Amino acid sequence: MSSIIQLLPDHVANQIAAGEVVQRPASVVKELMENSVDAGSTEIKLVVKDAGKTLIQVIDNGKGMSVTDARLCFERHATSKIRHAEDLFALGTKGFRGEALASIAAIAHVEMKTKQDQDELGTHIVIEGSKFVSQDVAVLPKGTSFSVKNLFFNIPARRNFLKSDTVEFRHVVDEFERVAMAHANIHFVLIHNGSEMFNLPASNTRQRIVNIFGGRTNEKLVPVNETTEIVSINGFVCKPEFAKKNRGEQFFFVNDRFIKSAYLHHAVMAAYEGLLKDGTQPGYYLYLDVPPNTIDINIHPTKTEIKFDDEHALYAILRSAIKHSLGQFNVAPVLDFDRDATLDTPYDYEKKDVGMPTIQVDSTFNPFADDSDDKPTQSFSGGGSRSSSSSSFSSSSSYSSPSFKKDKMPSWESLYNGLNTSTDEIAEISFESEEVTGSLFNDEEVEQTAHKTYQIHKKYIVSPIKSGMVIIDQKRAHQRVLYEQFLANITVQHGSSQQLLFPLTLHFNKSELGIIKEMKESLQNTGFVFDEFSDDHIVVSGLPVNVAESEVSILLEELLNDLEQEVPDTSFSQSDSIAKSMSRSLAVKTGVILTEREQETMVNALFACKEPGVSPFNKPTFITLSVEDLDKRFAL
Repeated sequence: MSSIIQLLPDHVANQIAAGEVVQRPASVVKELMENSVDAGSTEIKLVVKDAGKTLIQVIDNGKGMSVTDARLCFERHATSKIRHAEDLFALGTKGFRGEALASIAAIAHVEMKTKQDQDELGTHIVIEGSKFVSQDVAVLPKGTSFSVKNLFFNIPARRNFLKSDTVEFRHVVDEFERVAMAHANIHFVLIHNGSEMFNLPASNTRQRIVNIFGGRTNEKLVPVNETTEIVSINGFVCKPEFAKKNRGEQFFFVNDRFIKSAYLHHAVMAAYEGLLKDGTQPGYYLYLDVPPNTIDINIHPTKTEIKFDDEHALYAILRSAIKHSLGQFNVAPVLDFDRDATLDTPYDYEKKDVGMPTIQVDSTFNPFADDSDDKPTQSFSGGGSRSSSSSSFSSSSSYSSPSFKKDKMPSWESLYNGLNTSTDEIAEISFESEEVTGSLFNDEEVEQTAHKTYQIHKKYIVSPIKSGMVIIDQKRAHQRVLYEQFLANITVQHGSSQQLLFPLTLHFNKSELGIIKEMKESLQNTGFVFDEFSDDHIVVSGLPVNVAESEVSILLEELLNDLEQEVPDTSFSQSDSIAKSMSRSLAVKTGVILTEREQETMVNALFACKEPGVSPFNKPTFITLSVEDLDKRFAL
C-alpha cells in the first residue's frame, strides 16, 4: 500500500493559518498596528476603504526593515520578537508568533514599503496570494507602509461570510480604539473613505479616553490606583449613574495588551454591588501591570485571552481597589446614616501633622458687670477660661444674673390685624359641585358591548372565535404590529411626529454618531426630527407618536447596539434592522396589564397585519384551540 501522508505546500499551510489569524478586516488592522507599535513608532496612520474590504493601509515612522528582513518577514514563523522558548514568559512586545504577515499575504494583495533611518534607499515589495511579484529599490521616508488590498480575493467563501460595511467598520474601529488606548503616547489617525474619523494626538491616558469617547466622558470617570507586589492597577471606572444596558465601554489591558476576561469582569461587577440598576453595565478602562513570567499569552491566536498564575488574588485586589475608589470619591453610599459628613477628614489633610489648638482669653471680661456698663466681648478659639479677677466680690454687693438685650419681635397675632372675622360673607360663597350629574350621551344611545377578550397572567390575551379560541402573546403581537408600521413609514410614507417643547440633547461617541448619521433618513421617516449633529452630541426636537420622551435614550442605545452587532443577522437591509430593533424596544412587555379596549385593539391590529402568525423574529404570535381539542382534553 502506498503512503498517503504528505507535506502541505507553503501557500496551502498559509491559507489554513490565515483562517485562525485573519477572521475579518479588523484582524488585519490589529496585526499591522501592533507591528507598528513594536517598531517604536510615534505616529501611526490607518487608512481604510469600504470597511477594509478594498484597502487597509497602515503607515508608521518606526525603525523600518532592512532588505533581508523585508523579504523574510513574510515567511511563516519568522519573527524578531523572540529567540528561545523561554522568551514566551518574558514578552515585552505585541506579536511573537511570526504568522500574521504570512497569513495576510496568503489571502490578499500586499504592498510593503520600508526604509531604515541610516539607509539612503528603501525596499518596495509586492505580493499576491503568497507569490512574490516584485521587489524593487525605492526612495522612501523612514518607517514602514503596509497596503492590504482585496482581502480574501482567492477565498470567495470567506469573503461572502463578511457582514455589511457598517458592522465590519465597527470592528475596525474597535481594534483601532484598543490599540490607541493602550498607547496614549503615540499619535494615531484613522481615515475611512477619505474622511478623517479620529485624530488622536499624544497625551495622557485620561485625555486619550476623552478624545476617543467624547468630551462628556470626562465627568463620568473615577480614578483607580493601586500598587501591590502581584499587580499594579491604574485607570478609570465610570460612575454608577452612567451605566448602560450594553457592554460597550469595558476595557481590560494587561501589560498594554487588550484582553477579555469574564473572571475579572465579575470582580468589577462585585465592586458595584448595590450601586447599579438591574440589567445595566458599568464602563471601565483598567490597566493592569503584572510581571511577564506570571501570565501566559500563548493560548489563543488572537492573543485576547490570558492565563494568570494567581487569579484569586488578582480578583480580590481588583474588587477592593475599585470599591475603595468609589468610596473615596463619594460615589458609593455611606452605611452610617447618622454620620456627620462635615467631620470627615479630607484626603488632602490625611498626611498633615496635627497641632495643638491655640487658646485666647479675654482677661477684661466680667460676666457680673451691670447692663449699663460697657461689656467687652468674650472670644474663644478652640477653648476658653473665665478670668479669675472677678471671682471674688464683697458681701455688700448684690448678685444679679447677666441680662441680654433683644429687639422685641412682633408677635404672630399681628399677621391677622385688620382681618374681617365675620362669617356672613363666607356663608354666601357658592362652590362647584363635586358630583357630575350631566352626560354627553343619553343612556339609550350607549351601546353595551360584550366582554370579548381576557388577559391571562399579564402575558396572554384570550379571544373567543367561532371554532374555539385564540391565545395571543401580547409582546410578540405588539412587535409584529409595530414592525410593519415602522417598515411602512421608512419605505413608503413618512411617519407622524410629535414636537418637543424642550429639545433633547443626547451625547454619543464618534463611531456611534457615524452610525446615526448613516441611518438619519430612515429615522426621520419613522418620526424623529434632528436639529443638530455635532462631534459628540445630537439634538432631537421631534419623536414618533408612540415613543415617550424618557425612552429616547434607551431606544437609540439599543438600536445602535443591534446595528453594530447586526442583530438579527437575517435582516435584508438597514431599514429592516431599524424597524425590528425599534419594535422590540417599544413593544409592550410581559407583566403589563392591558385594559379591555387595549386588548381588543391589539387583536384587531395583529390580524390586520400582512403576516400576523409570526413576530419579526420568526416566533409564533398566537395559537388556536378548537372546540374539538377542548373536548378531547376533557374526555381524558
